[in-house]
Amino acid sequence: MRTKELMLYKHMEDGQILNDMTFLMENYDNDYYNMEDMKGLLFEQMNDILELSSSHGFEGNLWHTYLTYLLASHENAYSTSCEIVGKIDGSMNQVAMHDFEIFKELFDYDFSDMENAFGVDCISMLKEYVGDSRHGNVFNKRIRDRICDLARSLGKAESVEEFKEKVTAFYKEFGVGKLGLHKAFRIEHTEEGAEIVPITKIAHVHLDDLVGYDIAKKKLVDNTKAFVEGKRANNCLLFGDAGTGKSTSIKAILNQYYDQGLRMIEVYKHQFQDLNDVIAQVKNRNYKFIIYMDDLSFEEFEIEYKYLKAVIEGGLERKPDNILIYATSNRRHLIRETFKDKEDRDEELHTNDTVQEKLSLVARFGVTIYFGKPAKKEFQEIVLTLAKKNGIDMPEEELLLEANKWELSHGGLSGRTAQQFVDYLLGTRS
Repeated sequence: MRTKELMLYKHMEDGQILNDMTFLMENYDNDYYNMEDMKGLLFEQMNDILELSSSHGFEGNLWHTYLTYLLASHENAYSTSCEIVGKIDGSMNQVAMHDFEIFKELFDYDFSDMENAFGVDCISMLKEYVGDSRHGNVFNKRIRDRICDLARSLGKAESVEEFKEKVTAFYKEFGVGKLGLHKAFRIEHTEEGAEIVPITKIAHVHLDDLVGYDIAKKKLVDNTKAFVEGKRANNCLLFGDAGTGKSTSIKAILNQYYDQGLRMIEVYKHQFQDLNDVIAQVKNRNYKFIIYMDDLSFEEFEIEYKYLKAVIEGGLERKPDNILIYATSNRRHLIRETFKDKEDRDEELHTNDTVQEKLSLVARFGVTIYFGKPAKKEFQEIVLTLAKKNGIDMPEEELLLEANKWELSHGGLSGRTAQQFVDYLLGTRS
């Protein structure tokens, strides 16, 4: 096999299985090697494929799904050029065709002679593998299904040209690597710097799930839509009372525009020192990234806001066009202000400078959207809508009476309180 001749798809993560399987393909009938050692190596690879397939939820022909996983995960000059835009021009296509020819040989390889030589049938066992209905803990069901579907499709490709077209179409529709396959990410600080780690389980909420707040939602949609379409857009600050749907709106926006190339990276304020590293890793990709900061606020002694100010606006390097910052906060001005800032003139002559420095952070968010507590009537409308959506059959008068009792002892009027009340009914009446 010609895997050593690959030009683009080299140094692949989880590629050791491919290297060892290639060695077996080339040498299983070579008398130079001990037969029992070779057979042991084969079973080690079967174990590795099974473990990888179990953790990712793969089914079907596990050799094919493994190869497809390598193709879908590997970021290289061709795959990252094809994400979002699809087919590209230039000599890169010839190089890609060379590599896909090798991959098609791997897909079409007949293992029967190897199994006969070793007197085993372990590879045949994995040709029509049926899982235990779980999607694994690395990929969610949506990603798992896409890779398994592509594996079945590539296994049926009759030519290298068709093989290449199918892989390229996958890159265009779903992307490549962790940034393409996943919607959302978090940051982990390592010795090498900031690592962007996928979040596999995302709440599948939609803006229609948030009752009311039509003006606020439209403002958020308009800005995000302009962003994913490559038009000018602003950083967004969603502020207001707790439990009014600020975070839900952000998650819903991600679900709404994910298929148009929107991705989201969640960052906490203690990670602001890693922001420049994070931006450097994503600024040249073909996706649009929202850096999401939930419940953002600072006490007067905290200085992390200065990192954020520099990143948003103020450094020598202009913020990339494919990155915006969306934040939610219960505070309009983000940083706690005290009377000391305005009145203690004995300690600092230029008190106004201190106040303006703290206020300047919020000024860097071009769009600010207010989410206020609902009035009594609006709260009742939210309860009625949620109850109807969840199939709760209860007289309206009784439902609203119980909702009013609930909100008095559970945080007051808010969309969150209404959802908690409906969840309570679903749990106690089912």
